[in-house]
Amino acid sequence: MNSEIKPWPALWSLLIGFFMILVDSTIVNIANPAIMRHFNAGINEVIWVTSAYLLSYAVLLLLTGRLGDRFGPKILFLGGLVVFTAASVWCGLSTSIGMLIVARVVQGIGGAMLSPQSMAIITRIFPPAQRGTAMGIWGASAGVAMLVGPLAGGLLVDSLGWEWIFFVNVPVGIIGFILAMRFVPNLPTHEHKFDWLGVVLSAGGLFLLVFGIQEGETYDWGTITNGITVWEVIGAGIAVMIGFLVWQRFNRAEPLVPFGLFSDRNFSIANGAISLMGLVVSSMVIPLIFFTQIVLGYTPTESALILLPMAILVMPLSPIFGKMIGKYNPKWFVSMGFFLFAVSLYVYTLTFQPGQSWAVLLIPSAIMGIAQAAIWGPLGTVATRNLPLHQAGAGSGIYNTTRQIGAVIGSAAISSLITARLTAEIPGYSALAATHEGSGALPTQIAQPFANAMAQSVWMPIVAVALAGVVSLFMEKPKPVHH
Repeated sequence: MNSEIKPWPALWSLLIGFFMILVDSTIVNIANPAIMRHFNAGINEVIWVTSAYLLSYAVLLLLTGRLGDRFGPKILFLGGLVVFTAASVWCGLSTSIGMLIVARVVQGIGGAMLSPQSMAIITRIFPPAQRGTAMGIWGASAGVAMLVGPLAGGLLVDSLGWEWIFFVNVPVGIIGFILAMRFVPNLPTHEHKFDWLGVVLSAGGLFLLVFGIQEGETYDWGTITNGITVWEVIGAGIAVMIGFLVWQRFNRAEPLVPFGLFSDRNFSIANGAISLMGLVVSSMVIPLIFFTQIVLGYTPTESALILLPMAILVMPLSPIFGKMIGKYNPKWFVSMGFFLFAVSLYVYTLTFQPGQSWAVLLIPSAIMGIAQAAIWGPLGTVATRNLPLHQAGAGSGIYNTTRQIGAVIGSAAISSLITARLTAEIPGYSALAATHEGSGALPTQIAQPFANAMAQSVWMPIVAVALAGVVSLFMEKPKPVHH
C-alpha cells in the first residue's frame, strides 16, 4: 500500500456520500403518507417513488463497479455525488408524482455511480489488519442510516414539508464532494471491456420482473393491456434474467459478472445472504410506518423515533464485531444476527394493535440494533476478503448489486402484499383508501383490520431474514490474507 495514502481520512470522506445514498433509500418511506396527500396518489404509486430509485440503482451497479476499475474509483465517486445531488433538487421541485418518480430514477443513477466505489476503495487502501475494523464502520453506517433516514425525514416533513427530504442532500453532497476531492486517493486503474448487452439484458429483465410483481395486484393478476397478462410479464422478466446469466457464463470477452469470483464459497454465500438482507430492509419499514402513522396517528417524527434504540445499539456494537471477526469465524456472528433480526420482526407483528404503547414498540427495535451490528460489517468483510485487488470493483459491484436486487424486489413485493392483505381484511378497502389514507388515525371499525394487514405483511421479511440466517451457516472461516 502506498505510504502516502491516509486511509482513515479517506474512509470518513467516503462515508459522507455513501451514508447520504443509504439515507435516501429509507428517508422516503417516512414521507409516503405526506407525498400521497400532496399528489393525491395511492399506496402503489407512492411506493414506485422508492422502487424507481432502487431499480435504476440496482441495474447499473455491475457496470459502475467496472467503470470504477477502468477510470478510477475516485472519479466515479465524485461524478456520482454530482448526479445524485442535482437529481435531489429535481425531486424536491417535482410538480407531479410522475415527475418525482423520473427524478428518483436519475437519483438512483448517481447512487449507483458512487456506491460500489466506497467498498472497493476501502478494500484497496486498508491493510488486512485494519480492514475488518474499517468494514465494521462502513457496515455500521448502513444500520445508522436506517434510523437517520426516517428520523430526519420525520423532522423535515413535520417542519418544512416533504420536499426538504431531498433538498437536504444539497449541502451534504457539496461537503462530501469537497472532502472526497481532498482525502480520497487516486488509485491505479485496470483495463476493462464493457458488456453493453449484459447491461441491457439485466436492466430489461429486472424492470419486467419488478413491474409485474408491484403492479400485479393493481391488475388483479390478470390482463394488463392487449392480452398481455401480469404473469407473462413476470415470466418474461425471469426469462430475460436467465438469458443474462447464460450470456455472462459464455461471454468470452469480459462479462459484467465474472463467474470465477463465485468459485470462492464465501463470496457466493455472502451474495445470497445480502440479497435477502436487501429485501428485508426495503420491505420491513413500509408496514411499520403505515401502521404507526395511519393506525396510531403518529406524526412522521414520532413514528421514526421508534427506530431510535436500533441506532443507539448498532453504532457502538458494529466496530466491536468488526474487530472480532479476525479471531473467530464470522459466520456465527452473521447467522446470529439474521436470526435475531427475524425475532425482532416477529415481535413487531405481536405489537401491531390499535392503541399500542409507544414504549412497547421500542423493544423489537433494540433487538434489531444488536442484529444489524452483527450482520453488515462481518458479511461485507467475508464477501470481499479473498478477492484479488484488481477485481475489487467488480466484486463490490456484484455484492452491492445483489443487495439492491433484493431491495427492489422487496419493495415491489411488499407493495403487492400490503394491497392484497388490505383488500382481504377490509371489504371495499379500495373505495375507503382515498378517504382515509394518510389523513391521521383511522376510524375504529377499520383500525384493527388495517393493523392486521400490516402485521401479516411483515411475515415476508421474517421468512427472508430467517432464510439468510440458514444460508450464512454454510460460510467457512476466511483464510488469512496478506495482500
